[in-house]
Amino acid sequence: MAEIKEKGLRINTQIRVREVRLIDSEGGQQGIVPTIQALEMAKEQNLDLVEVAPTANPPVCKILDYGKYRFEMEKKLRDSKKKQKLLKMKEIRMQPKIGSGDLDFKSKHIQEFLNEGNKVKVTVRFKGRELAHTELGLVVLQEVLKRLDDYAVEKQPAMEGRFMSMTLNPKAKK
Repeated sequence: MAEIKEKGLRINTQIRVREVRLIDSEGGQQGIVPTIQALEMAKEQNLDLVEVAPTANPPVCKILDYGKYRFEMEKKLRDSKKKQKLLKMKEIRMQPKIGSGDLDFKSKHIQEFLNEGNKVKVTVRFKGRELAHTELGLVVLQEVLKRLDDYAVEKQPAMEGRFMSMTLNPKAKK
């Protein structure tokens, strides 16, 4: 019988309350039972008494094989991590006086990043007197949107110091 304290689950002699609501090894309700009696029932079956709901009044305890239970929980956690997809943020920088060919080239890269499932931050950098004509940057960002297939704009074009940027999301997969 394990005597390990992990993730706030108290087992066997770590349970210090007078009585518990007991669930037996088959999942049947045994009602409110003194903790000492619940521990004896678990020992008779060569299993552990595990506190599964410590905030309940009285706490809910279950008779089960703690090692097997912990293994199953770790397995579920590993499986859920496998299914997660981390979104990466890619950034494409441009200038307000970008040529048409360069805009096509960068738009293709943006398209590829979005197809891979990444978010893309499209940034237009202003130098010197270009800062007086930020509307040219807005025109460039709108031109980028025209060249892409319909993607969700997460953050509309906005000025951030010397930069104007917008963020694009990939298409939602169905």
